[in-house]
Amino acid sequence: MSTTRMTVAVLGPGGVGGLVGALLARAGHRVVCLAGERTVAALRQDGLRVESKRYGQFTAVVEADTELREPVDAVFVTVKQTALAEALDRVPADGLGTAVLVPLLNGLDHLAVLRERFPSARVVAGTIRVEATRTAPGRIAHTSPFADLELAGPADDFAELLRQAGLGVTVREDESAMLWDKLAFLAPFALLTTRHQADVGAVRDRHRPELLTVLDEIAAVARAAGAPVTAQGLLSFFDRVPDTMRSSMQRDADAGRPLELDAIGGAVLRAGAAHGIATPATARLVAEVAQSAQRVD
Repeated sequence: MSTTRMTVAVLGPGGVGGLVGALLARAGHRVVCLAGERTVAALRQDGLRVESKRYGQFTAVVEADTELREPVDAVFVTVKQTALAEALDRVPADGLGTAVLVPLLNGLDHLAVLRERFPSARVVAGTIRVEATRTAPGRIAHTSPFADLELAGPADDFAELLRQAGLGVTVREDESAMLWDKLAFLAPFALLTTRHQADVGAVRDRHRPELLTVLDEIAAVARAAGAPVTAQGLLSFFDRVPDTMRSSMQRDADAGRPLELDAIGGAVLRAGAAHGIATPATARLVAEVAQSAQRVD
């Protein structure tokens, strides 16, 4: 991989992928966004336009195409889990070579899918904590005061290039612990905000007993899976994030889009069953969110 200028593909330039791609392009890297025809046309004409309190307002010039047609140094997979299978058709299975492939997807199950599909690529597990939304094709609103990635090492050189682009990056040794650190916060955040149609401030104030119960369950599952997660640690993070934060699942539910319910809530329930940890409150939340989604459909 080049230590100065990379060619990076972004599969799914939505809120997360659009922000990452725009920051990399602004830092001088060549960015190729892979998307549908409407988004491709918008990106070719206007680039990626970002509005962010942290990074300011800027437009980044990127390339765009409906599929990957050449080797690249790295690929960010930033589609929703519900769109992964279809999106992967944009990347030829034999076209990546030894590229670094970083999925920034929710849940646990996607890593096995990607490693089987791209056996020669170096799949580096990643997570991101950010609130970023695509408001229109090529337009990204970054509303959280952070955009922090974690990567499962070894990935120090790659991580440094991302830091130079303005992203917060931590390299972790334990892939499973890293993924569970994210899921243990994301699952209660997504399920409770979606179930109660409320931001995180309302959840922790009006539904705190339920929050505490769910955090206890999910922390127990995470510990059984090998991650050093505690309910008190999760609660401390919940209490620090901005009151107005809403989950992407909540926004998807409001817009009538498919929900990542299986990737997030389902992953917790499957792990709990595998380790013999009871998760009745979490299971009830998953069922209630599923029922609400069915009523909308």
